[in-house]
Amino acid sequence: MAFARWDPVRDLLAIHQRLDPFAAGPGGWVPPVDVRETADRYVITAEVPGLVRSDLEISLRDGDLTIAGVRRERATTCEQFHRIERGHGSFTRTFHLPLPVDGEAIEADLKDGLLTISCPKASTATARRIQVL
Repeated sequence: MAFARWDPVRDLLAIHQRLDPFAAGPGGWVPPVDVRETADRYVITAEVPGLVRSDLEISLRDGDLTIAGVRRERATTCEQFHRIERGHGSFTRTFHLPLPVDGEAIEADLKDGLLTISCPKASTATARRIQVL
């Protein structure tokens, strides 16, 4: 059984974002993200349509994986909008990974508007018997 530190503020912010789709602010947006665990890795998938690699930054620090990015406002010659639903602006999402990961082996792939980050779990020490000489 893995133990993870509990951060009540993070939980409250997650609830706020889930209940209030406008929590990103006016015109802002927060990409939806799935975090799943397999036997040997964590896989994070984020919907980031319209973004290119240079719009994204991924970092790992103290077991927290952070995805940051910016969706730029499309330049247009239109003088009048009747409706604007596609948000733009910067975002940051941070996820605590319960078990240590191998930071050197993390891979990120952006394809068809989906960012997929694969975080292999770090090798854990195995129990062994040591002979006394």
